[in-house]
Amino acid sequence: MRLLCVLLLSICLLNEGKTQPVTKPKTSVNTFSATGYVRDAKTGKPIQGVNIVVLNVSKGYVTAKDGFYVIQLQPGDYILRFTHVGYRPRQDTISLQKTLFREIVMEDDSKDLEEVIVTSEAPDRNVKKVEIGVSQLTIRSIRRIPPLMGEIDIVRSLLLLPGVTTVGEGAPGFNVRGGSADQNLILFDDAPVFNSSHLMGFFSVFNPDVVRDVTLNRGGVSPAFGGRASSVLDVKIKEPDAQKWGVNGGIGIISSRLGVEGPIIKNKLSFLAAARVSFNDFLFTLAPPNLKDTKANFYDVTTKLKYQPNEKHTITFTGYRSTDVFKLASDSLSGQEINASSTQFNYQTTTASFRWNYFMSKTLNLATAAVLSQYQADLSSPDSANAFNLKSAVWHRQLKTDLTFTPSETHQWQAGLSFIDYYVQPNTRIPGPISNVLPIDLARERAYELAAYVQDEWKVNANVAVIAGLRYSALLNRGPATVRSYSENSPKQDETVVSTKTYDAGKIYNSMGGLEPRLAIRWSLGEGQSVKAGYSRLRQYIQQVTNTTAALPTSRWHLSDTYTKPVIADQWALGYFRNTANNDIEASGEVYYKTLTNAIDYRDGAELQLAQTVETQIVQGSGQAYGFEGLFRKNKGRWTGFVSYTFARTFLTMTSPYADERVNNGNPYPANYDKPHTMNILATYRPTTWFSLSLNFTYSTGRPTTQPSAIARIGGIRIPIYLDRNQQRVPDYHRLDFSMTFEQNPLKKKRNQSSWVFSVYNVYAHKNAYSIFYKLSPASLADAYKLSIFGTAFPSLTYNFKF
Repeated sequence: MRLLCVLLLSICLLNEGKTQPVTKPKTSVNTFSATGYVRDAKTGKPIQGVNIVVLNVSKGYVTAKDGFYVIQLQPGDYILRFTHVGYRPRQDTISLQKTLFREIVMEDDSKDLEEVIVTSEAPDRNVKKVEIGVSQLTIRSIRRIPPLMGEIDIVRSLLLLPGVTTVGEGAPGFNVRGGSADQNLILFDDAPVFNSSHLMGFFSVFNPDVVRDVTLNRGGVSPAFGGRASSVLDVKIKEPDAQKWGVNGGIGIISSRLGVEGPIIKNKLSFLAAARVSFNDFLFTLAPPNLKDTKANFYDVTTKLKYQPNEKHTITFTGYRSTDVFKLASDSLSGQEINASSTQFNYQTTTASFRWNYFMSKTLNLATAAVLSQYQADLSSPDSANAFNLKSAVWHRQLKTDLTFTPSETHQWQAGLSFIDYYVQPNTRIPGPISNVLPIDLARERAYELAAYVQDEWKVNANVAVIAGLRYSALLNRGPATVRSYSENSPKQDETVVSTKTYDAGKIYNSMGGLEPRLAIRWSLGEGQSVKAGYSRLRQYIQQVTNTTAALPTSRWHLSDTYTKPVIADQWALGYFRNTANNDIEASGEVYYKTLTNAIDYRDGAELQLAQTVETQIVQGSGQAYGFEGLFRKNKGRWTGFVSYTFARTFLTMTSPYADERVNNGNPYPANYDKPHTMNILATYRPTTWFSLSLNFTYSTGRPTTQPSAIARIGGIRIPIYLDRNQQRVPDYHRLDFSMTFEQNPLKKKRNQSSWVFSVYNVYAHKNAYSIFYKLSPASLADAYKLSIFGTAFPSLTYNFKF
């Protein structure tokens, strides 16, 4: 840690010494700047990596991540030429007599059949960018992936990327480089999302009609982000059309969509609203009798308002609301110790983000945001004798500001502050009017999270570039709260409590924090090839504690406190990237090693949902994750696609002087989501501009499971005995998907656009195992059964429209 701090300090000092001459350029007082943004004509998405050539003086420039450009010239008339792969070239004539702001829009080149499948970045950006372990997907590329039952899914598309896995079909969330699902920071236009799934994990909460692009940072996490230990998924909503009104949507088996966007005041105030609704109860009328009363419905609404009074100020407001209702026809709530004839899950996500972007000058840009995110879950049973409601919630309120300073072409500085107010309602059980169930109300958890960061992106020379950053974060627990004290040399149990202390509302009773250095280096080895290395430290102060493989929507969220330390992840990565001369083919390989401090798991026999004190139910220890990620991709031609392969291992070690706090006798064991081998193959055939065919094949090692080692007979009742955790595995997973897309010929200009998508999920109807469970029978000690979520092929047909 000290060595890294010294290294960062050295870089900053070297940076300061190197850049001093650059910050005072010898320019004429009459030099002016031509600045602005380059955006996609249809989506309004900023386009990164656009090449800008000033034809009069043969100077070249490239747009930044947000599509922003700055060109410094003497007064006069100039011709600017804008080019980017997949877009029609654009020329713009300017008369530069003062600082000039212009917004350039570029149209998609529909005649070009060559298409990037996974990313819309510049064709050689995978080689030239400094960040390591960062992938970007556009909605256009996501639509080429065969959908499940007609539903284009943002989160499921991530599973094709190397280093990203899931514990099984229908499981909520995803796992990145040895991290649990709650260790991913999921942002929807700056607002965190605590549950990214509809229908208990089958689909994501993001409406594909409003998504602009998706960026997954699994290795090179910017110091602007924090609070999670594995990755950052940044989902951006497209800009509302400021020129004309339009309507779009689609009709499918699972859900139907409708959206509208357009200008309220042309080129100044624009608005977007989109809704997605699913009513699937009628499907269960065709199901077996034991499933006829099942419910599975959801809806989500996304809105965005953009106000741009002038070239210096841009104000946006984004709102989102989603609700799910999922009812099982019959089950037993063993976690509640209540026999219930039916269980209903209701869960809602509400977010709002207000963002103000102030273009202060040609070198300074200030972005400030206020964010609100709320997640609520409700588990209920209507039985009169056992009726109850189990409610939980998480509130996240945040203020943050980011300043970008670009003194020269070789440096871009960023700095920022963040303040988060957390309020967690773990669980409250409310009995029905005549219920026998007892009420339980767990203590609320409150805390502030503070953070500050600084970063510099430094182009040392033509071959070497560095991104060095440092983040500091801290968590302050506040009252009202009651904190236990346990006897020394004893495990944390209800029986070992010696005293309690109560803190008043607003009183800070515990604090923790530390530095989080981030570093990425790129060496260019010649045209089309580079080597990258990176290091990052991440701290996580809020965790989802669960003793199931796939966390339910009602799983408990818990803040770090006196006894639960924050999870700390240190990750080292090294990668080699290579493109052919014309960027037709690209290949890359990355290796990584990650250590986890204060990793969390549950004790044997833990009851987490209604435990008054979480520290008596969980254990913390160490973990390590390591692996290799390879990608081979063909970018051009009628056939495009890629092959990705991941080798990944994740082990946890929970040891303690006390037997009750040890897992697997203190020996390392695989994490629930440890899947050593994963391979994905995606191929797209596009013979014409109006038809495309896609095939997707995926294979992965089965996840770990714990099987009974023996059967004990107590009082004539046979009880399974479990010893070591996660030492067996479910069978390997494999699946083939297929889809065809029929679009209107883009060469025939029409105001109305439509398309049909036919797809088959799990073409050869393989019964992949989600889990293995056991039933005791007279004939044998225990009979094993395999649970499959999708045990057959699922065809679907979806109609999309836009006018």
